Formats: sequence, structure tokens, C-alpha cells
Amino acid sequence: MVRIIAFLVGLGFVSALLVGVVIPREAVEETASHTFHLHPKEVSFSSDGPLGKFDRAQLQRGFQVYKEVCSACHSMSRVRFGDLAALGYTEGQVKTIAAEWAAETPSINPETGEPATRKSLASDKFPLVYANETAARAAQNGALPPDLSLITKAREGGASYVYSLLTGYTDPPANLPKDAQPGSGLHYNPYFANLNLSMAPPLVADDQVTYGEGAPKATVDQMAKDVAAFLIWTAEPKLENRHHAGLATMIFLLIFAGLTYMSYQSIWADKKAK
Repeated sequence: MVRIIAFLVGLGFVSALLVGVVIPREAVEETASHTFHLHPKEVSFSSDGPLGKFDRAQLQRGFQVYKEVCSACHSMSRVRFGDLAALGYTEGQVKTIAAEWAAETPSINPETGEPATRKSLASDKFPLVYANETAARAAQNGALPPDLSLITKAREGGASYVYSLLTGYTDPPANLPKDAQPGSGLHYNPYFANLNLSMAPPLVADDQVTYGEGAPKATVDQMAKDVAAFLIWTAEPKLENRHHAGLATMIFLLIFAGLTYMSYQSIWADKKAK
């Protein structure tokens, strides 16, 4: 009896597998999200590839975009103010950025022991925009703005996805099904998984952020690239070190392989095969 039951269970699994393989994909009904969703645009960054390096000037511009545009809703809680020194800021500039940050850091009054706030220090992490998820959803009509510290690692497509999302807002196509049309408070963006998101276009016009002298024109496209590059750095600030270590390892392995081959030739060159 047990063998019969096991045989029937196995037969059921095999049947399900055959059905999944035999039925053509065209027979499966595609949703609007599947049909209209677009893959991230092709965009390159200086940090791409095994020899990639960060463009410090671009990272500073990207931080400026984050500070003036994105930080109103999105936290960056895994980054410390002191980490910005890696972008080329001086110690004094880092201290100024920390002290002038809009949100203050929770602290304890040493005289009374009561909760208090103080100006942020270089050793502090960037403070949360909202105290918790409930507060964030209450302020954003139910939506939860993601923390941007690791966003290029957390989203498929990485920085290209971030860039595409920021530059991808458009009007819904005429053939978009009615049930996929953006509702009240939603905005159509084909690079977002379900096509509609509650975040309004954050970059709406050229020169929305004023770049310093010598910087490229702050077009929407340029600002999107700059902040995406900055978010590559926040997700992997040691990327250059990893690239250097990988290159050094490859050189070592090549030299080691060459020495091994020459040693082999030297030891076995006069040995005849039996």
C-alpha cells in the first residue's frame, strides 16, 4: 500500500513537471506589468569593470543631488558623515556637512539624563528621515520610501535601474489596460516593477541642482547619472580596494603559474616517459 501511494505521489510530481514543460509560454496569460515593464537602460559608470575607479567629482555631485532632492524622503542610515572624506571632502567640510544637516542626532542631556538632540558629528551615521516605518507611511500616503544606502545592491539592474527609474517617468501608453492605469497619487514609470509608483518625479528640470564651477550642466540626465554613481559608492565604498586586490591576485597567479611551469620544465625536461 505504501509503495502504491509513493508511486502515485511521484506520478503527480512528474505530471506537473511535464505540464510545465509542454505548455508553451504563449499559452500563459501575461499581465500588463509583464508586457509594459522595461529593462533598465544601458548606462556606463567609471566604476564599471575590474579596473573601474570612482570619479570623485561625480560622487560629490551625486551627493549634492541626494542632499538637495532625495534626502527629504529617503534615509541613508548605513553611511557615516565621516565616510564622505573618501569623496574628496576635507575634514572641515565633513564637519560642516554633519553640523548643518537638517535632522539632528538623538542624544542624552548629561546634566539631566533626559533625551535630547545635538548637532551631528562626523562620527555619526546619517539620521533617519522618519522615526519608523509607521511614521514614514503616514507621511507618504501609505508608501514606504526605501533606504538608499544599499539600493544599487538591493535592486536588479543596480545603478542602471536607479538611473532608468529617475529618467523614466512618462505618460501611460494608449494601449495600457484600464486596470494598470495609474490611480490617484500614482505615477507611471515602465522601469518600476508594477508600472505605477507613488514617488513623484524627483528630477523635473535642468539646473534643479546648482553644480559648482567647472561641472557639467545639471541636466536631468546628468543629475540622474551622478546620484546613481554616488549610490554605487554608498553600497560598496571599498569597491576600488576590491578591484586592486583582484588585479594583484591575478598578477600573482600569472607569475606563480609561469614559475610553476618553468620549474616543471627544469625538473622533468631530461626525464623520459616510460
